[in-house]
Amino acid sequence: METETIESFYKKLFKEIPKNINTDIGHFNVFKFEDLLGCSVMPIPYNRREYYKISLIKGENKVHFSDKTKVINKQAILFAKPNIPYNWEQIGEKQSGYSCVFTSSFFHHFGNLKNYSVFQSEGLPIIELTNSQLNTMETIFEKMLVELNGEYVHKYDLMRNLVFEILHISIKIMPDSKENNNKINASQRITLQFLEILEQQFSQENRNQHLGLQNPKDFALEMFITVNHLNKALQETLNKPTSKIINERILLEAKILLKHADWSISEIAFSLGFKETTHFSNFFKKEMNISPTQFRNN
Repeated sequence: METETIESFYKKLFKEIPKNINTDIGHFNVFKFEDLLGCSVMPIPYNRREYYKISLIKGENKVHFSDKTKVINKQAILFAKPNIPYNWEQIGEKQSGYSCVFTSSFFHHFGNLKNYSVFQSEGLPIIELTNSQLNTMETIFEKMLVELNGEYVHKYDLMRNLVFEILHISIKIMPDSKENNNKINASQRITLQFLEILEQQFSQENRNQHLGLQNPKDFALEMFITVNHLNKALQETLNKPTSKIINERILLEAKILLKHADWSISEIAFSLGFKETTHFSNFFKKEMNISPTQFRNN
């Protein structure tokens, strides 16, 4: 499964990176859907991106992310982070909205995006909006468009502030959001670091790559902590053993590749660290009660 770069994103939609975009400080841009070439007819490929993207979607759509599918009946905001594959397909005829795209380097020394739940592995990437919330978000995106095309010398600092405003508003309206009252303790920091490293393992772009870290000991060594320390932290925060969390993520990636990649089952097995295809098939069938082939053909 390919990873779309910021350059290939622009080549597909605009033929090249717009000349008015400053790439010396990382990349940021914002646009309306109707300004994208062929937006209303061109399907968005299901693949990973190397950049962040926040999209305000108005209209009926079906969004596929990771191994899940969610239907947007009216309007929603979608948060996409690097390496998590997604796409959406148009259901209703009327479609409009906004997107801003940016690289992690754009926020270097300006806050850590990974600390926000919408950009974490367990976070909710899609939040449906009321009409009032939609109006608030539209105002922010319109301000981005105006300021980005202006001459204000600190406009990129303003862009960062507006992105953070979107993040804070979204997290506050998330169902059962508890972020305002929770302080991150040592176990939570270890968990966030572990989940980030775990997620980085699943960015294979070709059939010849395979997982570098495959068991709790590998991850503990990478994090410079003991296996017992890692197990204790994950059990406290996620109430699961480390090996189970790793296996669940491998299973998730297996389902993604079986449904959306044209790799053979043996190639998928190799990429996920299985020495034999039969070992992968047994693992998958134990977890899903069907074989990889049956899952692919369903």
